[in-house]
Amino acid sequence: MLKKISLFGLLFFVYQSNFGQLINTELPDTISYWSKENKVGLDISQITFVNWNAGGNNSISGLIKGQFIRTYTKENIHWKNELIMRYGINKQESQEVRKTDDQFSFNSTFGYKRDTITNWYYAGKFNFNTQFANGYAYPNVDLAISRPFAPAYAFLGIGAEYSRKDLNLNFYLSPLTQKTTMVFDQRLADQGAFGVEKAVYDEFGTLLKHGKNIRNETGILVTNQWKKEIYTNINLENRIALYTDYINNFGNIDVDWQIQLDLTVNQYVKANIGTHLVYDDDIKSKEEEGGVQVVKGPKIQLKQLLGVGVVYQF
Repeated sequence: MLKKISLFGLLFFVYQSNFGQLINTELPDTISYWSKENKVGLDISQITFVNWNAGGNNSISGLIKGQFIRTYTKENIHWKNELIMRYGINKQESQEVRKTDDQFSFNSTFGYKRDTITNWYYAGKFNFNTQFANGYAYPNVDLAISRPFAPAYAFLGIGAEYSRKDLNLNFYLSPLTQKTTMVFDQRLADQGAFGVEKAVYDEFGTLLKHGKNIRNETGILVTNQWKKEIYTNINLENRIALYTDYINNFGNIDVDWQIQLDLTVNQYVKANIGTHLVYDDDIKSKEEEGGVQVVKGPKIQLKQLLGVGVVYQF
């Protein structure tokens, strides 16, 4: 009798469990307000000469790159975070390996709008930029002209953003942005590189005070990002940032402007053509004269990119 009662209880428990699962009408919470975009790529170019009458140097170049985007959208809140990384090298016959590209950039913009109709947001923006490896004025590889966190730039400000997802357009204006320049290499800081306060020496060249590692500025920041398919499988992307400081030479504008064309061959193979223009009067150019590194005045910096490679998105 006890066994029959136990068996009946077990069957009743199984029936209740299965029946409860069958009539459960609650749906699991699968709603996520986050969207993501991951893109990694590798561009390689190589040339080899064997008994080539016109001459030439064997060379190989490689560029690895990644872009990772996380976006949070819920009701009137929009928060976009973007991480961009690039590193490229080149090796030519009879030359050491040289860096061709180097970028670490993180952007974060938080916006809030009063209603669901307007495209204007109250916004705050944070931007951080530095590099992965030392930079040199080749062929001199003894003295680096830049290093990781020398410089590094951080922008933090509040303002307004106009955003149109249907047009892939973002325009940001901040009347109050703090720019922090970091030079965590004392030799470069003592030189006053990248605008920090340089070291103080007496008339005999004796060091009295080291240069500062950090410089703070407050000014106006304007940024614009726009992307459009201008032809089948050809996308144009424009990014520009303009900054001027209120106290030091107001109206003297720092420019960071990038234009890139992405050409899609197929799902994985893509080509890209781009330019990157930078002007900052706090960045002094350096040149090699008679084996000596000489500091010159500020100049327009221009980089042109052309690459074909593999891109994987997930």
